[in-house]
Amino acid sequence: MKGFAMLGIGKTGWVEKEKPVCGPMDAICRPIVLAPCTSDIHTVWEGAIGERHDMILGHEAVAEVVEVGSYVKDFKPGDRVIIPAITPDWNSVEAQGGYQMHSGGMLAGWKFSNFKDGVFAELFHVNDADGNLALLPEGMDPVAACMLSDMVPTGFHGVELADVQFGDSVTVIGIGPVGLMSVAGAAIRGASNIYAVGSRPNCVQLAKEYGATDIVNYREGDIVEQIMKKTDGKGVDRVIIAGGDVDTFAQAITMLKPGGKIGNVNYLGEGDYIKIPRLEWGCGMGHKIIAGGLMPGGRLRMEKLASLISTGRLDAGKLVTHRFEGLDSIGEALMLMKDKPKDLIKPVVTIKW
Repeated sequence: MKGFAMLGIGKTGWVEKEKPVCGPMDAICRPIVLAPCTSDIHTVWEGAIGERHDMILGHEAVAEVVEVGSYVKDFKPGDRVIIPAITPDWNSVEAQGGYQMHSGGMLAGWKFSNFKDGVFAELFHVNDADGNLALLPEGMDPVAACMLSDMVPTGFHGVELADVQFGDSVTVIGIGPVGLMSVAGAAIRGASNIYAVGSRPNCVQLAKEYGATDIVNYREGDIVEQIMKKTDGKGVDRVIIAGGDVDTFAQAITMLKPGGKIGNVNYLGEGDYIKIPRLEWGCGMGHKIIAGGLMPGGRLRMEKLASLISTGRLDAGKLVTHRFEGLDSIGEALMLMKDKPKDLIKPVVTIKW
């Protein structure tokens, strides 16, 4: 079979590999819809998770099951399924402790294009199929469903990490696809004022549609000063970091009220340290909590989030701005994600077999 792979840092291309082997609890799937991610860009061009040679990329997919292991009970060949980007080992000690995304070690629930070949291939392997596959709901657009693999659960996890409550004021830093889902999640959670930090016109418009009450354009001045002005110097209850870099944490700490929480879901591909301003952190005693986490994976998570689309509470399909057809176009879609033209939010590739 062929797959689109990271050949080395800064290099991508097609490789030929043997068909993956299906274990007794596993599944082999054929992609229907694929989406490249900024994490793929960090992996290839920044070497953010180290050297990877001939490793097939990709972790966002809707697919058709072509083979299941003998122990798999709930799925069969021909089923159309949503594949979460994070596929934990559900019998692990870490999963029992409530941190399934770290099953087997730090970030080890993230297997695709990290510890094993990803989904940008004619066929790919899914471990623990009963725990990690979710049936595509009848009538749901597979393109919109592909956003459930990563964009929706990651954005929503930022809301969970920040512990957004009814009436909270919330800043969302970065309104790419993940940040937009944080805006939507904060609105669903009952936030009052939602300050979305971004500048691209299409992202700004979509942030408003998802529930942002104010837009903070970082090109028009320091975002902390803008937030403090909008809040009469009080700051906000919660901050969700979905973009920026290692210096963004200082801004988040400064705009946060004492007793507030920061939820980070931004993948930090560069930098050795995160700087926390001492005074703004209350000299270590300001009860300003920082939490950063990898999205939870698994079947139940996918099913619950899919129900938000099915019931009309969330329109994840709005994230998709560019569409490609055929597996051979995955490289073009990936480069679009790397170059990030102004009108891009999320590209997808649909595949007919």
